[in-house]
Amino acid sequence: MPGQPQADSGGAGRDRAGSDIGRRAAARRRELGLSREEVALRAGSAPGYLQYLEESPAAPGMGFLLRLADALETTVTALTGGDVDLPAGAGRAGYHPELVELDAEECWDLLGAHGVGRVAVATTEGPAILPVNYLVTEGEVAFRTGHESLLGRSAGREAAFEVDHIDEAFSQGWSVLVVGAARRVTDEEEGRRLDREAYSAPWAGGGRELWIAVAPTRITGRRILVRGAPGQS
Repeated sequence: MPGQPQADSGGAGRDRAGSDIGRRAAARRRELGLSREEVALRAGSAPGYLQYLEESPAAPGMGFLLRLADALETTVTALTGGDVDLPAGAGRAGYHPELVELDAEECWDLLGAHGVGRVAVATTEGPAILPVNYLVTEGEVAFRTGHESLLGRSAGREAAFEVDHIDEAFSQGWSVLVVGAARRVTDEEEGRRLDREAYSAPWAGGGRELWIAVAPTRITGRRILVRGAPGQS
């Protein structure tokens, strides 16, 4: 509503004790860049009820869940967490999919400012691919790890960083690959700056205090398009 941009964003309720369904719905809504009013209109509901769902331990009926899943371009299974422990992309391919190469600007846009990606490095134990919380800053991808971890000991070598997104509902997705030398951040001021810019502590917890930065020598990306899916012509 006009004059209430903060309430519209949904940010005020992120720290409240909402239901799992509500948290997944809020995350999907923000991912699509939609306001509560827009989702409520799509779902034939009131914005106030959508706010209640996102912020409180609500138990919506199946009819509303079906409408909400359609409004959020996802599935009831995804909203209720039925696919949480399944690998992404377990569904079937879309109808006549197209594989499109992305330019560097599109790749950086998709990387965004932060998220969770995977780092691949060659170690003395063999190749390793590990998930990390990452930060994009000053043309580099940075992440935290332990000094004696596989990633920490592999600094100074070439690394590959990959991040992707899978849209289960419409069998679409994209991936971005960043390749470059991984370096330890040893400058204290740079380390403090990265600490300030970090969106979150590492999800894995533990003593991950070493920043590793990857300066790209190559960045590439691909997107799977399915014509006729929402957002596609």
